[in-house]
Amino acid sequence: MSIDIKYKPALPQTKQPIIIIGAGGIVADAHLPAYKIAGFEVHGIVNRTKERAQKLADTFGIPNVYNSLAEAVADAPENTVYDLTIMPAQYIEALNQLPDGSAVLIQKPMGDDFAQANEILELCRAKKLKAAINFQLRFAPFVSAARYLIGQGLIGELYDMEVRVTIKTPWEIFPHVIIHPRLEIQYHSIHYVDLIRSFLGNPQSVLAKTLKHPAKKLSSSRSTILFDYGDTLHAVINTNHDHDFGPDHQESYIKWEGTKGAIVAKIGLLMDYPHGVPDVFEYCLVEDGKSPVWQTVKLEGSWFPEAFIGTMANLMLFSEGSTDVLHTSVEDVIQTMAVVESAYQSSDFGGVKVKDKE
Repeated sequence: MSIDIKYKPALPQTKQPIIIIGAGGIVADAHLPAYKIAGFEVHGIVNRTKERAQKLADTFGIPNVYNSLAEAVADAPENTVYDLTIMPAQYIEALNQLPDGSAVLIQKPMGDDFAQANEILELCRAKKLKAAINFQLRFAPFVSAARYLIGQGLIGELYDMEVRVTIKTPWEIFPHVIIHPRLEIQYHSIHYVDLIRSFLGNPQSVLAKTLKHPAKKLSSSRSTILFDYGDTLHAVINTNHDHDFGPDHQESYIKWEGTKGAIVAKIGLLMDYPHGVPDVFEYCLVEDGKSPVWQTVKLEGSWFPEAFIGTMANLMLFSEGSTDVLHTSVEDVIQTMAVVESAYQSSDFGGVKVKDKE
C-alpha cells in the first residue's frame, strides 16, 4: 500500500526577521543552514566574542553584527524573532533584556535543572514572551512522518515506543557540555524524553538509572529510562555512548508499535557523529490474512539541519496568529524538565531493595 505521507512543516505567511544570540557550532551547523533552506531572513547576530559572530555573518550573508544584545534589541526591526543559542546559565540575563511580548526560541535544555527551568518559566510569563524551547527532534522528518501515520490511525492503538542509541559519541567536540554534572540525560536523552511526551503525554512516574564509564571522567554516558503509562503502554529509552567497537553493532533508532502496524526510524545523524549516515524510515501495516511487509520511504532532510526549520516555523506561525498551538512552549516543556528531574531522583535513590531469603 502506497501512502502519501505529509511530514514537511508549514511555513509562516509573514516576514519575521531573526536575531541570533550566540555563535556556537550549533548555529553554524543547524540554525543557519535550516533558515537558509526555509528562506527565513536573519537580520543580525550577536556573540560575546564578536569575531565568531562576524565569521558566521560573512559565511551566511548576515547584514548586522552587534557589539551587545542591548545594541541588537535597539536595532531590531518590527516582528523580530530572537533565537537564543547560548548556555542555560546565561538565559535569564538575556531574556531580561528582550522587549516584553517578544517571540523567542530558546535552545534546549530549559535550564540546567528543574529549579532553573521554573525560574525561566516565571520570567517568560512575567514578560509575556512568546517563548518556545528548541526541542527540534519533534520536527525531524522521520518523526513528523511517524506522527502523520499514527495520527491517521494507520498503526492502530500505540502500545510500545522505544528509543535505543548504542554509539560512540565524541563528547570532546562539545567543550562547554562535556564538563556538565548531568551530562547524558540533561543534554542528550532529554531529546527522547521530550519526544516520548509529545506522543504519549506525561507519564505517571519514571524509573531511571544513569551511569559513568569506569575509564572516563564524564559525569554520565549511559542511561535507561522507563516510563510508567499503566499496564499496557510501554515506553523506554536506552542510551550507550561508549560503544567504541566499530560500526557493526552500533544502533540508533526510534520504534513505535501499534495494534495494526509498526514504524522504525533510524537516526542516521548519531552514527559516525557529526558526519552521520543516511536516515532510514520504515513502516509495516498488518493486513488480515497477509504476511507483514515492511515499506521503506525516502524522506527529504534529516534531524540536522531540517528539523530546526520546524521549531522556528511553529514559533513564527504562533506569533503571527496562524496557529494557536506552540508545540514546544515553555508551558509544555516545563513538563519535560519535570520528567528529567524525576529521572535523576530515581537514579540517585535507586530501586526497590531485593529482599533477603527468609
